[in-house]
Amino acid sequence: MDLNGVGILGAIIIGGLAGWLAEKFMKSDMGIFMNIILGIIGAAALNFVLSLLGIYTGTGLLVYLIVGFIGACLLIAIARAVRR
Repeated sequence: MDLNGVGILGAIIIGGLAGWLAEKFMKSDMGIFMNIILGIIGAAALNFVLSLLGIYTGTGLLVYLIVGFIGACLLIAIARAVRR
């Protein structure tokens, strides 16, 4: 799993923030643990997809936050589509 140079603790903290922002943006209701999971997995999944497309996202805290937010939003949208 690529953590964009932020380390494990940074990934947990920034992933939680990204997941929380996505939760608020997508108007979903999840707990802090799920926010962290969504942020980390969303960032890793989106980084993987973008790397397959040949797009380099860069490294650092802000990049991880943005990619995690977008990835978490996409995961929430996919979960909503599957549930219907």
